[in-house]
Amino acid sequence: MNGWVEKHLRHIFTLPAVLFILVMMVFPIIYTLRLSLTDWSMSSQTAPLWVGIKNYAALFTQDPRFVGAVWRTIYFTVMAVAVETVLGVGIALVLNRDFPGKNLIKTIFLLPMVATPVAIGMVWLLIYEPTIGFANYFLRVLHLRPLLWIASPQQALPALALVDVWQWTPMITLITLAGLTSLPKDPYEASLVDGASPWQRMWRITLPLLRPTIVAAVTLRSIDALKTFDIIYTMTQGGPGYASETLNIYSFVLGFQYFQMGMASSLLMIFFALVLGAAIMLNWARRPVQV
Repeated sequence: MNGWVEKHLRHIFTLPAVLFILVMMVFPIIYTLRLSLTDWSMSSQTAPLWVGIKNYAALFTQDPRFVGAVWRTIYFTVMAVAVETVLGVGIALVLNRDFPGKNLIKTIFLLPMVATPVAIGMVWLLIYEPTIGFANYFLRVLHLRPLLWIASPQQALPALALVDVWQWTPMITLITLAGLTSLPKDPYEASLVDGASPWQRMWRITLPLLRPTIVAAVTLRSIDALKTFDIIYTMTQGGPGYASETLNIYSFVLGFQYFQMGMASSLLMIFFALVLGAAIMLNWARRPVQV
């Protein structure tokens, strides 16, 4: 018995982690997949009725809200993550230098990332208030036309993306700063000998070497942005109309307001495939660069 334990020790030590993953991750996915193939309402007392892929077909062919939610989810994610990446990398390059008060500025800059999302949503609701909000007050000071912000179907999603940018740009900055500290010194020393300018060193050395780090940060942020729920639900609940209704919001509405658990599960499985596909595509971009 002792010999068998010693021979399979590596499997025994990893068994608790494997069981945890199976119970907490694989089982919910399989259960949701099974439920997505049924027609079941929480408001009825009947058992789930097996309907196969009819829920999926209905979402793609008969539900315009689903198609709109897909495009709004992608639009929100691309818009927010693109701005966060540019700002985050740029700020990290600035903070990577030595200057007075650097540690204090870094601490203050990282505060939005640790704030409670619901509290952030409530504060930004006041900022976006059309009559007394700070956002329109700032525009008036600049002699610009006030906006309706989240009260406008055209402006709601960009306004929500701005909140996401404010909250999560520090995450991109933090990851990029960690990548900057691990860059090798030899390419920079060689570039100084060759007479390269600071801009040339940044474009030819720093950014190419940082690409795996930036892609990792973008991957994490894209997955999180695709799943954004708390900020949107707190501020607009998917409105006005359906202007800010993303897949996460629509799945919540289907499941807990319309009680269509089968349809909601089908939507969640499509959402899961979308997030997984985005993560795989972004992972393909993580190729080391030779300098």
